[in-house]
Amino acid sequence: MAVNYKLYQCKRAGKFNGKWYARAVHNGVIGTDELAEIMQRNCTLKKSDIKAVLTELVEVLQDELQNSKRVRLDGLGSFKLGISSSAAETAKDYSPVKHVRGVHVLFMPESKADAGSRKRSKVLVNGTRLAELTNYNVDKTVAEASGEEEGGH
Repeated sequence: MAVNYKLYQCKRAGKFNGKWYARAVHNGVIGTDELAEIMQRNCTLKKSDIKAVLTELVEVLQDELQNSKRVRLDGLGSFKLGISSSAAETAKDYSPVKHVRGVHVLFMPESKADAGSRKRSKVLVNGTRLAELTNYNVDKTVAEASGEEEGGH
């Protein structure tokens, strides 16, 4: 198995315009039912037990995050909530109702130190292989320089 990618050309004005980059291509979504089915085949638990645990995990994760906790799942990573906020001129002028634009979830994958080096690697991406998607059109012989299509890098 490999992570599929396709090439795209940056069309934004500036120093990256016309440069080529890889973009991950996702070929579907896997939900709780499908995960539980796979997990059932790999262990002694029944699908219904796994779904119950995953459902409860989501509820407890939400409660603990909203209680200002960072939640670490060993082997997976840590979750915490972040806040997007606009500035106030002074601390006295700051109002959450006026200045908070939103709350979002931040995820940091678990990382481990590589033996014999100072490098750290993220557990979820260790051993990832890449493969270029085969069923899309991109002309690798001619660099397109026109800015017709909007897009970022």
